[in-house]
Order: sequence, then C-alpha cells, then structure tokens
Amino acid sequence: MKKVIGFIGLLFLVMLMGCSSNDDKVVGQTADVGDGDRIVATTVALTEIMDALEIDLVGVPSSYKDLPERYADAKEVGNPMSPDMETLLSLKPTEIYSVTTLKYDLQEMFDERGINMTYANLESIDAMHEEILRIGEKYDRLQQAEALVAQFEEKVAEIEAAAEGKEKPTVLILLGIPGSYLVATEHSYIGDLVKRAGGVNVITGEDVEFLSSNTEYLQQANPDIILRAAHGMPEQVVEMFDKEFKTNDVWKHFNAVKNGRVYDLEEQLFGTTGNLAAVEALGELQKMLFPE
Repeated sequence: MKKVIGFIGLLFLVMLMGCSSNDDKVVGQTADVGDGDRIVATTVALTEIMDALEIDLVGVPSSYKDLPERYADAKEVGNPMSPDMETLLSLKPTEIYSVTTLKYDLQEMFDERGINMTYANLESIDAMHEEILRIGEKYDRLQQAEALVAQFEEKVAEIEAAAEGKEKPTVLILLGIPGSYLVATEHSYIGDLVKRAGGVNVITGEDVEFLSSNTEYLQQANPDIILRAAHGMPEQVVEMFDKEFKTNDVWKHFNAVKNGRVYDLEEQLFGTTGNLAAVEALGELQKMLFPE
C-alpha cells in the first residue's frame, strides 16, 4: 500500500475556506495568562481544551460545530487547514496553536509570513494528555490540567479493563472525504482508540498515520470489522462509502461486510486528532467491537 505523509492536502481541496512585514512577526513565548496574552486556537479540539483549562482566546476556528460560549466574542480565523492570514495577524497574537497533523501542510505558509506556530501533538490519548499538562503549566492552569487528565485516565482505564480477556477482533479503519478515502494505521488517533478499546488494526508495521487504499491488499487482511470515519462533510462521505461498497464487488468478499459489521463513526465523536470526546468515543467503539 502506498504511504501518505500528509493527508490534509486532500482535505484542502474540498474544505478550502477563507501578509505580513517583519513588524508583524508572531513570537510564541508567553508566561502566565494575563492581559498581554493573545492566544489563538485554530482547531475545534484545541479550542475545547483551552475552554476546559479556562484559558481565554482572541481567535478561534471557523466551524459548523458549536464552540464554547466562553469564546462568543472571539474572532473566527478560518478553516484549520487554510486559516485567514490577514485575520490572524490583525489579532496581534502572542501564540497561535495548531496540531502536528497539520504541520506538513501549514508550515511553509506560516514560514513565508514569519509566523512562529505552536503545534500541539493530539495524535493519541497519551500525547493529548501531555499537551494538556504542558499548556496548563505554561499558562498557570496546571491544577485544571491535572484534574482533567486524571479524570480522563480513570475513565480510560475502566474502558480498557472491560476489554481484557476478550478475543480481540481485527479492524480496518477507513477515513473518507468526498471522492476519496484513506486507511488509518495504528499510529492515527482513531487507530489509538481502536487499540485501547480492544481491537487489532489490520494495518501494522507502518510509521505514518494514513495510507492510500488498495482493496485487494485489504481483502487479504479480511478484517472482522470495518470502521468508516467521515471527515469534513460527513453526509457526503457516508454516501460515497455506501456507493463504493455497493458498486465495487471486492467489498462483498470481506467478512465484515458478510457479517454486517461495517460501522459509520460519528464525526462529532471521532475526529482526526485527540479531543475531549475521547472517553465517549471509546465507549461507542466497545459496543461495536464487543456487541452483547
């Protein structure tokens, strides 16, 4: 299967949404949250984490999802994959947060404008917890951060314990956008969720998060379960998947299809990066992996 280093280039084509001088250069060095701190979060997951840590923001992403009420007066800075540079710089931010999964696609754009970005690693639950603690310490919110992580870890441990001793089903994870889809490896966030919920990803031994699809290769793996994750435009992606599974005869040979174990993941719960819905997402996964 062909490796994919940056899958966001595909998303950019279907989700495109809405210059600086040296004086506009952003310096990402701040201490405690105070009147001088002007922080921007460019993804929904980061915005929700900042809200849980009681950190104010001057800029938030444009999204069809409901953002925390705390940021009702914050300025929308555009899509996470193509933020509006003029709007960003007009806010005179002291720190702009994005996520590591977008760095490959965004870094050159920001470098050209002299913008120093901070990329948070939300590629797994453990990585997300480390970032929450790091942000909490940086902005004098360590108490809130430690309480949030402790609550997560307690619930995650309960969910992982529930899967102990059970036969682990093999799982294929597909990440779709309108017109295309990729295969998620164990290194992706959803791959991490599947592992914690008690599943075994059929794609192993890779060092990237996503791979291009090869149905013949996937058929040889013959997973017990197929998870279809929609990103960006969920209704269109579900329609695309339905058409693909009906018109491409290879899918009817998969055990997961024969046994009716193909599940569409709710985008609100299953994002492409770690988020505060992780525990709820794990609970939903367990129902799919170990139906009663």
